[in-house]
Amino acid sequence: MSSFEGKVAVITGAGSGIGRALALDLAARGAKLALSDIDADGLAEMVRAVEVLGAQVKADRLNVAERQEVLAYADDVVAHFGTVHQVYNNAGIAHNGNVEDSDFKDFERIMDVDFWGVVNGTKAFLPHVIASGDGHIVNISSLFGLIAVPGQSAYNAAKFAVRGFTEALRQEMLVAGHPVKVTCVHPGGIKTAVARNATVCDSEDAQTFAEFFDKYLALHSPEMAAATIVDGVRDGRARVVIGWEAKALDVLSRLSGSGYQRVMATAVRRFFPWANKR
Repeated sequence: MSSFEGKVAVITGAGSGIGRALALDLAARGAKLALSDIDADGLAEMVRAVEVLGAQVKADRLNVAERQEVLAYADDVVAHFGTVHQVYNNAGIAHNGNVEDSDFKDFERIMDVDFWGVVNGTKAFLPHVIASGDGHIVNISSLFGLIAVPGQSAYNAAKFAVRGFTEALRQEMLVAGHPVKVTCVHPGGIKTAVARNATVCDSEDAQTFAEFFDKYLALHSPEMAAATIVDGVRDGRARVVIGWEAKALDVLSRLSGSGYQRVMATAVRRFFPWANKR
């Protein structure tokens, strides 16, 4: 895909964070945008921002966990623009809590949005992306789809699932000879509201977790992340890892195998102030 000019790009979770930055980046490159978010106010603000850049935009409140809603949304987008070239399955949420203390509903909620939301968006739009003749599916996993971290079992489960789903999809497109490229994205610490909006189990302190993430782990801007993703799409890359820390930890896990798990457990005990509170 040599140019984004005139391409129809679908972005979920477009009201804030990486989704918002993606919308602005693609608008500046001349793409037509179908933007959605569960946050109607954030979405409305985003629409005003991309319209200033001259983008054609369709905006809808959407819960990606609701399959029938996503299927109907895909039909509406195609009816509006006539085609879809790119889909950025970006919408996501987080939960902080260990397996012992988290409820079943905590795992279900994360999987519904972070994994099934990606599956719903991919399945709903894939026939249209294939029909476009010049398609791309971009699924946002995480650094936590490359390595596991104590206290992030629900998020790890969803993001590892996104990785496996996306890598299998890419191979299927190659086997079938469809004109669709597929990219899995693994951001490291990005300055978004994901930690501040995360749920926590009863044994955790939500404010402490959010403050620690914002101060020590949120190293990169959403704009940097979006530019890296779009460059990866332009180059047709299968995997995009964002941030020096994400690349370093990816290498660590590759070189050490399961040995990285002891490294992470030691780091969490030492540096995460809430880790040993029971």
